[in-house]
Amino acid sequence: MRCSWFGLSLLVAGFVAACATGDAQDSRDDARAALIARGESLELETEWVRPPGEALNHHTAGFAKILCSGVFITGLDPADAAANVGGFTSPFDQRGHVVDTVVDVASQSVALTLPSGVTRTAKRYGTQGCVAHAIGEDSVYFTPSVVTPNLPDAATTPWPMGDVIPDEPWPAEVDRAKFEEAIELGFGPPEAMTLGLVVTYKGRLLGERYAEGIDIHTPLESWSMGKSLTGTLMGVLIQQGEYQLWQPAPVPEWQGEGDPRQAIRIGDIMRMSSGIRILAPGDPDFDPERGYPDHLYFYTATANSFEWAATRPQQWEPNTVGRYRNSDPVLTNYLSRLAVEGRGEDYHAFPQRNLFDKIGIRNAIMETDVYGNFLTQGYEFLPPRDWARLGNLYLQDGVWNGERILPEGYVEYASEVAPAWAADGRNVYGGAFFWVNASGGWPVPESAIGMRGAGGQSATIIPSHQLVVVRLGKYTGSRAGGQALNQGFEALMEAVPPVAPSGG
Repeated sequence: MRCSWFGLSLLVAGFVAACATGDAQDSRDDARAALIARGESLELETEWVRPPGEALNHHTAGFAKILCSGVFITGLDPADAAANVGGFTSPFDQRGHVVDTVVDVASQSVALTLPSGVTRTAKRYGTQGCVAHAIGEDSVYFTPSVVTPNLPDAATTPWPMGDVIPDEPWPAEVDRAKFEEAIELGFGPPEAMTLGLVVTYKGRLLGERYAEGIDIHTPLESWSMGKSLTGTLMGVLIQQGEYQLWQPAPVPEWQGEGDPRQAIRIGDIMRMSSGIRILAPGDPDFDPERGYPDHLYFYTATANSFEWAATRPQQWEPNTVGRYRNSDPVLTNYLSRLAVEGRGEDYHAFPQRNLFDKIGIRNAIMETDVYGNFLTQGYEFLPPRDWARLGNLYLQDGVWNGERILPEGYVEYASEVAPAWAADGRNVYGGAFFWVNASGGWPVPESAIGMRGAGGQSATIIPSHQLVVVRLGKYTGSRAGGQALNQGFEALMEAVPPVAPSGG
């Protein structure tokens, strides 16, 4: 049975299915060929530049970071973390090359040695999380810090700004037995390896469940859900007047006379439609024989990720071809850093002060590269409750406690199919780095949108039923976890009636 990278969008979304066979596989192959042909017909005359370094060294840098985060952020046993988490930037079949592993609890660091003698290391740095070092280096090129929430004690503060769940009557319109069945089904069997499942209804935390050893404050790997967080932070800056959604992206490296990248708008970037040329495993024509993909290099290069993204050429005109590539969220984070530091603020404190403090998030870890640049295209750790808070911000049209945090119309932008993706017949990606259900691929109404991450991570926002559903788990449980979550969705749709529109 052959699985195509054309199916990556479903994998990232957390709904993993067996590859089709027979006529269905032929149809899939035809669609892939059409995607490739359309891309080639629109391609500009630029060349891809292979990222420097050896693939195994990059894989092992990813492994060191993954192991460090699993042990020192999530609190997993090292053997469990090595076997079950972080397979995206550290392929499990490459981990066996390591001949010596040192997990130093005192320094919160990891060192992995290869047969070549190369040792890749990673260490935890304050609230910047675990960072992989460059080869031969034992530190980072920025000053780490600890950013503390400016919020009241969560233990005495009601949800959603705190952790106290009000003792309220069960909503009469919700079938309690069916809802509890949905929680059971969504969490799944042991092989699903679900670590946390949270469901909110009309903003109220109505059900949750955690694996042994995990509690409501445990930060968990979330992978590309962080892209949606990146898009949210850009939305905050737009609301604050630092940028406009449809202005040309003011990336300094693009400002030379005649540079065609000046036509790329911020809104194009957050639709995964910038047209920037990199190699990504999600490309329909991806060939691993070409070399180590930039899409992963942004995580494992132990270099300046912003610089690499900003110096890549255009492959297509913006808003023309949609491709799932990490260059776009990296560029968005670059723009965020430029704006925040341009007004004299602490870049690493910006998410907490301007977003998390406002909606009750206390336990978020946003990891960086060695230069302190946020790598929240996938390197971020939050508990399920915190993702639920973020989901409810979108359910509430970007308004929280009467304050508009996201611009008017921003949730609509996130929910609409990106034109460049629609042109390819893939109605699965929207704006602000959100996945959309316009193709009906999820067993919930087509108006649903979601934050999605590799390994079966997801936060699904279902406006028609006023639900937010968050599921996080170990990477190796993604297949069974995705199947369980779908079953949970189906039960939820039976348990919770649609909510009448305002005024209806």
